[in-house]
Amino acid sequence: MSRLLTSGAVFALAATSVVFHLYLIFSGLLPNLVTRPLHLALALPWVFVIGAEGGPLRRWFGYVLCTVGMAASIWIAWNRDMLVDQYGSLEGPFQYGLAIALIVVVLEMARRRIKAALPSVALLALAYGLFGHLIPGQFGHPGMPLDSFLGTLVVAGGGLWGELTGISVNVVAVFVILGAFVSASEGGPGFMLLAIRLAGRMRAGPAKVAVLSSAMFGSISGSASANVASTGAVTLPAMKKLGYPPAFAAAVEAVASSGGQIMPPLMGAGAFLMVEMLRITYVDVMTAAILPSILFFWATWVGVDHFAKGHGLRGMAPEETPPWGDVIRTAPFFLAPFGALLAILFFTGYTAQYAAAIATGISMLLLAADRTGRVSLGRWWRELRTAVLDAARQIATVAAIIICAGLVIGVLNMTGLGVKVTSVIIALSGGTLWIALLLTAIACLILGMEVPTTAAYVICVSVAGPALQNLGLPALHAHLFIFWYALLSTITPPVCGTVFIAAAMADAPWVAVANRAMRLGLGLYVVPLAFIVNPALIHPEISLPLALLAMVKIGAGIWLMSAAVAGHGRRLWAAPLYFALGAAVIFVGGVG
Repeated sequence: MSRLLTSGAVFALAATSVVFHLYLIFSGLLPNLVTRPLHLALALPWVFVIGAEGGPLRRWFGYVLCTVGMAASIWIAWNRDMLVDQYGSLEGPFQYGLAIALIVVVLEMARRRIKAALPSVALLALAYGLFGHLIPGQFGHPGMPLDSFLGTLVVAGGGLWGELTGISVNVVAVFVILGAFVSASEGGPGFMLLAIRLAGRMRAGPAKVAVLSSAMFGSISGSASANVASTGAVTLPAMKKLGYPPAFAAAVEAVASSGGQIMPPLMGAGAFLMVEMLRITYVDVMTAAILPSILFFWATWVGVDHFAKGHGLRGMAPEETPPWGDVIRTAPFFLAPFGALLAILFFTGYTAQYAAAIATGISMLLLAADRTGRVSLGRWWRELRTAVLDAARQIATVAAIIICAGLVIGVLNMTGLGVKVTSVIIALSGGTLWIALLLTAIACLILGMEVPTTAAYVICVSVAGPALQNLGLPALHAHLFIFWYALLSTITPPVCGTVFIAAAMADAPWVAVANRAMRLGLGLYVVPLAFIVNPALIHPEISLPLALLAMVKIGAGIWLMSAAVAGHGRRLWAAPLYFALGAAVIFVGGVG
């Protein structure tokens, strides 16, 4: 079947997905039970049909699941008025079959796109919902009729079509489209040229280029894996060419790319989920995230610099760095859309989605031009196809994660399991916030090793977030803390996605890469604790002087701790002393 899909048909499907999600911004309020099923229907072919791999049996099974899933989703959207009157209860064998089929499709969709961990968690949640009434004691639940349980998950807003899916449809998809259009233009190469020009000739120049370019590219992709694949294609060969150890080169790229999900203006999908769950604006999240994200990349930067001192890593030759003219000519391709985005967000009352749509329109126009200023309709059409195809594919990946996670959240809400886990965390912590933070961090780490960052964040914040808030931590602090620690999975063994990708690209053993990445990624471990002690760091709008004081204080502490981790000094007592001094600077006498 995939061979029957011509390139024109694939582009038409991608364009339909992009136009649909942009249309929702300007169309006013449409029923959730229409837009959310259609979101799934448009995502399914990108997982099951287009680019499907494996033998004939696997491919045909995928075609069947895609057809069933699309038909079921469209049926739900078409019969929305009737289903609303059923109040989340199934009626008749057909609806039971449809509900089970859709759940199977969503689980297999997630498995094919992001492997088995998340659908396995969802299966455990479903099993708990069906059989949890047989569990004695605190963790059992009273049970619920099968028609209500499946109906709430599939024909109401409590599972597949819940708030998570709504965020995917209405917010995340729009920013994914913007990132795809900026990347397809000269904006993506522009980031790389700027990073090379600024840092290429410094000590360990290519490694620092990786840090800068990953920070900038991550701000438009929000995906650690995409960041590694794109910036790593340039920085890894450059580092290896200059004799950098392959494990070090891969570690730099893995760590820097992981930080892209916390770098405004376009953060990972979790940031948009945070906006909706906390009922705050995206500007609030960006404001809270900007200084911690800078500290993260500062930690990576100084870690690279300390390593370079000890190993004599040189920078790039002058002839290998681009002239400022090339940088200036590519700058408008990312400055224009981002400038419009930020101007609308900060100076108007329009929504983040509207701002992203306007920025996307600007990027779409810029696709026609190259860095020399030549305008070509043929170029515009080629780059438009690339942007649309990439956007639709990325929307499908996000949908696979979020809709499957919606099953887990739906069961947690129906059974009250989240409240029970919250009570356990509070009990184990003895009412002490720092112990609760440690337990939450461990939970995020364990879960994040197996599921994508977004899913790990959503599930952890659903069960641990209320516990932290009950112990006095403000909601925004709790969400940011959990979001950061959910990122740990990207560089922490035994399952560390960006490390695996970077190690493969650099032809280095992943264990060595992971060891170096954990040392370079010190900021990912330290900064979340630092902004709990120094709350001014995530509230610069209240007092900028206090926020800057916190930045200087934490930045100095990170420098000392990075020196210790890098083995600064030859005496045995030097590393422990530097580490202890750094920790004292960061955590003693909080600011704000």
